[in-house]
This record gives sequence, structure tokens and C-alpha cells, in this order.
Amino acid sequence: MEVERVQAIVSSSLTKGNIPIEFIRPEDEQPAITTFHGPIPDIPVIDFNDPDQGNVIRCMADASRDWGYSRYASAYKFIQEEKELYAKPHGAPSIEGYGTKLVRDVHGKKNWADHLFHRIWPPTSINYQFLPQNPPSYREVNEEYAQEARKVVDKVFKWLSVGLGLGPDVLKQGAGGEEIVYLMKINYYPPCPRPDLTLGLASHTDLSAMTVLVPNEVPGLQVFKGGLWIDAKYIPGALIIHIGDQIEILSNGKYKAVQHRTTVDKEKARMSWPIFLEPPAEFVVGPLDQLVDPQEPPKYKPKKFKDYSYCRLNKLPQ
Repeated sequence: MEVERVQAIVSSSLTKGNIPIEFIRPEDEQPAITTFHGPIPDIPVIDFNDPDQGNVIRCMADASRDWGYSRYASAYKFIQEEKELYAKPHGAPSIEGYGTKLVRDVHGKKNWADHLFHRIWPPTSINYQFLPQNPPSYREVNEEYAQEARKVVDKVFKWLSVGLGLGPDVLKQGAGGEEIVYLMKINYYPPCPRPDLTLGLASHTDLSAMTVLVPNEVPGLQVFKGGLWIDAKYIPGALIIHIGDQIEILSNGKYKAVQHRTTVDKEKARMSWPIFLEPPAEFVVGPLDQLVDPQEPPKYKPKKFKDYSYCRLNKLPQ
């Protein structure tokens, strides 16, 4: 079945100065109407190299409670035919591969984006048919990136766990421990003639435990805070960390999954490279026992991650 890619419709849309109606969001979602244009609040920036580890833990815990989001200072433009070599097979249960639509939209609207999903860790989970062979160094670079990402992730898990008053390894173990899956997604948001009307990604939280994201220099990420959509300022060299649904569940709501979305640019293509830290499919995630008592009863039901994901992606109740 032929699938219409966003990149493939860009040239005609740019020429006509409009976009197909299925990309036009309802007014209460359109960026021109809903983006906050006043003084931008300071989104937390945390220095990994701060020698005061207690301060790092406090700042990270505060950011995760208040924002669910923080930033840490410290090759996708193939021709269309080549991208299709890695397309997600129609009807496949996995989300891996090159594609366009990911989740059901209640309004039937589409996102102005194409994407490529593939796993990069653990090695036993990697499906190499979805790793591009061009450039030739792609596989090697991903292996190296996975190793470096794991170092960052282990630190973040440790600090978040201590920030809850728990042992340093408790939160990571609750999310799957050494079996946590690292799912890479490469987002490509082509230039759009009407960025005021559409979104690259609609409002959502990540169903992962945590997301580690690297953006390019084109702005677009927005965070929902205090009833406002706030632009996340681009900081060169900074990683963006999102608290996902699974950490919110594990913390029994003490840490909040960040609600966010992506806008697009009229002149420039935006790209981002998130890694989603996901529990294994059969792994059950629920509020940690240490954070539940008669005064603080569990707010979430324990559930296998595969079942949680299915409900989220298909807009079903949990």
C-alpha cells in the first residue's frame, strides 16, 4: 500500500503556498493562536559538571516535579527512494522503520513530519534491517552513541531516584534495569508554507520512562506549563531530558511526564534525535512500593509495558 510522505508533498505545497486540509489543526491547537508570546519562563538548565552533586540532585528533582523537563549542558536527508528501503512494513506490530503516521488522531489530522525508528540497545534487541547502510559509518556511530547515552542515562536515573529519597538504583530497576530498551527516533520536519496552522507533533507525553533528545538549531519544541505553550530555547550542545509516563507511574505522580509538542518552520527543515528509554515489553510497571502507603495510595495500575503502549497508541483507556 502506497503511503504519502510529508517530504514528498513539500514541493507542491511550497509552490502553492498552502497545505492539505488534513494537516490543518483545530484552532485550539494552532501554534499562531496558542503559543505564549510574553516573557518566557526560565526552563531548568542543569550542569552535569557541577561539583556539588547534592545541588544537581535537588535541581533535577525540582525540574522533574515542576516541569517534567530539563536541559543538560555539557544524517537523515536521504533521497526519498532510499528512505523507503527502510519503511515500516504495512501491518507490522512494531513501530520500527521509516514512516509518517504513528498514533490515531481524534480529529483525523496529520503531523507535518516523517520519522525513522530503530533500536540501538541492548544489542539483542537491534533489528539491523532498519539501520540505514548510507552513510557506511551509521551503524558504528550508533553503537558509540548508545554507549555514551547509557552513561548519561545511568546518572539521570541515579539522581532522580535519590531525589525521591530512594536508593540510587531503585528507579532504574523499576523501569527494567539492564534490560531497558533504547529506541532511537529520527524526526524530520520539512519546511512548511503555513507553520501557523499545523504541528510537527501534536501535544503528547512520552510513553517511555525517559527521553534523551538532541535537536538541530531550528527551534520548534514547546512545553506546556501553567496553561501556556512555551518555546524551549535552543542551547547549543545541550541534551534535553523528558520525564516520560513510566517514571510518573513509578514515582506515583511525584515526577510529572512533560506535555510537549513540536512546531515547524517556513524556511528551514527541523530535525531531532530522541532516544526513548522503554521497559521490556513484558515488564510490569507500577508505583514503587516505597512511595505508597495508606496516606499515599497508588494512583496508577501496574501494567505490562506492551499493554500500556497499545492503549496509548490506539487512544484507549488505561
